[in-house]
Amino acid sequence: MQGFDAAREAGGDEIAIFAAASEGFSKANINATIAESLARFDPVAEAARQMNIPMRGYISCITDCPYDGDVAPSQVVEVAKSLDALGCYEVSLGDTLGHSTPEKIDAVLAAVRDALPDVTFAGHYHDTAGRALENMEVSLSHGLRVFDAAIGGLGGCPYAPGAAGNVATGAVHQSLTELGYDTGLDAASLDIASDFVHSIRVPHGL
Repeated sequence: MQGFDAAREAGGDEIAIFAAASEGFSKANINATIAESLARFDPVAEAARQMNIPMRGYISCITDCPYDGDVAPSQVVEVAKSLDALGCYEVSLGDTLGHSTPEKIDAVLAAVRDALPDVTFAGHYHDTAGRALENMEVSLSHGLRVFDAAIGGLGGCPYAPGAAGNVATGAVHQSLTELGYDTGLDAASLDIASDFVHSIRVPHGL
């Protein structure tokens, strides 16, 4: 609730809650089990409902966890059900390590789409192994049309050792454009922003 109150004071008109599909990552990242993290979200979700503030949900480590290893699609389904029940208008599925493959993403999406056909899902793919765009492409075949991205591939997580940042916005724009989609983004502006980000990077990243 401290974060929610701070967001409101700053003029935020939308909030996000972050859960994980693996117990190991949940404990390392927020010092709580999955169940404990979901319980913490209850008052936030209630406040958001009362104030009519949209709430987006995130699920980390949907296929691989640095602490627990492989993550079963059924674990992702259960967390997604909880976030949907809390009132999230969209659930973003995160390959936090960036080690996933199109085959793994396909299995997770098949499971969540089968269990929750009316939920809107998004893809959040880090690019550690260079497969983020491939994972995005298989996601398109499951009906996903929203993907998180970061200018210059910024990002990463201290509790996901070795993980690179989120897939670069420019790369996503180029890939989707080549596939025939209109992103509504301006390539020249993306290049300018990316050049700026790279010009201010410190040796170990931002």
